[in-house]
Amino acid sequence: MADALVRGAGARRGLTVATVALAALLGAAGTGLAVPPPPPNPSDSAIDSAKGDANAKAGEVGRLTNQLAQAEQKLSALQDEVELKQEQAMKALVDLQTAQDEATQAQNDAKSARQEADAAAGAIEKARADAKKFAAASFEQGSTIGSVSAYLTSDSPKDLLARAQLLNAIGGSRLNAMERLQQAQTDKANKDSAARKALELAQQKQDAATRAKGTADAAQSAAVAAQQAQAAQNSQLEANKNSVEQQLYAAQAKVNGLQGQRQRYQDWLAQKQREDEERARQAALRAAAASNDDDNDNGGGSRGRPSPAAGSSIEAVIARALSKVGMPYAWGGGNGSGPTRGIRDGGVADRYGDYRKIGFDCSGLMIYAFAGVQGLPHFSGYQYTAGRRVPLSQMRRGDMLFWGGSGGIHHVALYLGNGQMVEAPQSGSYVRVTSVRYGGIMPYATRLIG
Repeated sequence: MADALVRGAGARRGLTVATVALAALLGAAGTGLAVPPPPPNPSDSAIDSAKGDANAKAGEVGRLTNQLAQAEQKLSALQDEVELKQEQAMKALVDLQTAQDEATQAQNDAKSARQEADAAAGAIEKARADAKKFAAASFEQGSTIGSVSAYLTSDSPKDLLARAQLLNAIGGSRLNAMERLQQAQTDKANKDSAARKALELAQQKQDAATRAKGTADAAQSAAVAAQQAQAAQNSQLEANKNSVEQQLYAAQAKVNGLQGQRQRYQDWLAQKQREDEERARQAALRAAAASNDDDNDNGGGSRGRPSPAAGSSIEAVIARALSKVGMPYAWGGGNGSGPTRGIRDGGVADRYGDYRKIGFDCSGLMIYAFAGVQGLPHFSGYQYTAGRRVPLSQMRRGDMLFWGGSGGIHHVALYLGNGQMVEAPQSGSYVRVTSVRYGGIMPYATRLIG
């Protein structure tokens, strides 16, 4: 800055004035630039110990994540089992209803058969009574059984023959009617017996269907209980995982804190070195001023910091992303204009109903945040190579962070500084601000601005 003032003064007033001004400035600077006392410098062993603790916690998170994934698979299999048992219970219910209907029909048939048999028996008893009355009358008045009076009372041979034929016809008709009624009774009795057997068989089917329904209901209840138990276990695993993640974040924060202290100490050393160099340079300038030498000095910069224009763009990007905190996660959702309806994935996202939600997925949130700066594809893997990649040790506010492995990139978030980031995590969650997760993070951040 002193050199800039010297150059400005020389341009306006000439060499002599510049020499006086420089001498005055150097005289004022001769007191030296004050360097603050050194900040704490944590030892390498303290940093290594904190890193080891963070790595252990990251390993525990990974182990719990694997356990949770296995538990989720088991829960899904149990859900399938519940659905199978539900269908089996439905089949048993249908079979039971059919058996009940068959039993009801068999009961009605048996009742009708009994009624017909009872009616036939009554008709036969009446026929028997009529036969007895006819026999008695024939015995008293003469009949086809050989009574002489029936013939002696005839007026002529012709009358005698007519009376005999009449008596024979009446007697034969009665006997034939009795035979038919007896046959009808036998038929009805057979029908009644068949109806009873059908009723017994229908009752057996109904009993078997009832037992099958009970077995199916019990199996369904057992499957539901197993699913609920697994769901409770999943919840506990999730809680354990969240707890260890919080411990991991705390351990990572400790590492970041110690590394920050180390960085501040190194910055202090660098500042002190620059001060020493500045003193040496000022001494040289004083010597040059004494000999009317108006050598120029190089200007300072803001290495590692974005320009004011770039900083403004970064803050606009971050403001856009933070404005959507609380929006639902929707797989496939989000574009440059804002949240959109999610799409089907045939798996996890569908189970959470993402295709019915309006929101963002991780890469969709980045598309919206950077819409005023640069268009991005809706895939985190392509976004990773969309800008300049910088080591994580040099990441700064407004950079994109990525997670993945040998299988490729699977997540992206926007770094906010101070170990914080904004992201759309996964199905069932919401856009949120959270601590940076270092487990599985890619070694480079992607910078689109500055």
